[in-house]
Amino acid sequence: MAAGEPKLGSLAAIHAAVLLFGISGLFGKFLTVSPLVIVFGRTVFAALALAPVLLKSGIIPFRTDRDRLVIYMLQGALLALHWCTFFLSIQISTVALGLLTFSSFPLFVTLLEPLFFKERLRPFDMGIALLVFAGLVLVLPSFDFSQKPVQGALWGTFSGFTFALLAIFNKKNLAFDSPMGVAFHQNAFAALSLVPILLVVTPGIPTPEEILLLAGLGIICTALSHTLFISSLKQLRATTVSIITALEPLYGILLAALLLNEMPTPRTLAGGAIIITATTLATRSHKKKR
Repeated sequence: MAAGEPKLGSLAAIHAAVLLFGISGLFGKFLTVSPLVIVFGRTVFAALALAPVLLKSGIIPFRTDRDRLVIYMLQGALLALHWCTFFLSIQISTVALGLLTFSSFPLFVTLLEPLFFKERLRPFDMGIALLVFAGLVLVLPSFDFSQKPVQGALWGTFSGFTFALLAIFNKKNLAFDSPMGVAFHQNAFAALSLVPILLVVTPGIPTPEEILLLAGLGIICTALSHTLFISSLKQLRATTVSIITALEPLYGILLAALLLNEMPTPRTLAGGAIIITATTLATRSHKKKR
């Protein structure tokens, strides 16, 4: 039992993170401000929540070598890009479409992970990735790129690609830093990377109610979920983690139907069913293999 506990803990951590990821998708509809403002508020509150935890554990934020800080700066910008495209996808389409197209990222992780870690590409992983791709094609409402839902789907897919890169980089980061350290630095630099853009664009200022929503999004759905997600990579392959994360649309779609009265189309549900089936198969395969 003791030998399996760390892996079971990692599986619990990734599934908890996925639930919070699914909830965070709804904030794209709750908040009417620009995705830039949403992501800036989210990352600021996340960094503020993580900073005292790091200090309590004896880790001083930003006290690391210069090369590592430069890496975190680049990853922070990538994180900001990921979340901006994610919320843009949801705002111009639906929660279901944004979440499902974002969930294409296991396809990208499956193809990229062997290049970064010199791991063998298993036929099973490739089959799962193809299932995810088939679900993604089915989810698309049409192939008319002038329509907002299709544009939202494309932004969601691009968000999935950037998230795949982050999942791979974070697996490497754990050799140098703790999950909370990685989460803090990436969120802090994500916020800093948006400051020059916000000064030029000058989007609308959120209301006090929206600031409270941003605080919840940053502290619970970002600081906590991001830390859980990264910590799961200690015991699980990035491919396995990414495929389990494809469960995110299930939570998000159910909550959107209950809270926003957004009912997905049968075609969307069919595509989502394929993606979720692929996730379930991957999770069962991981348990048998480990």
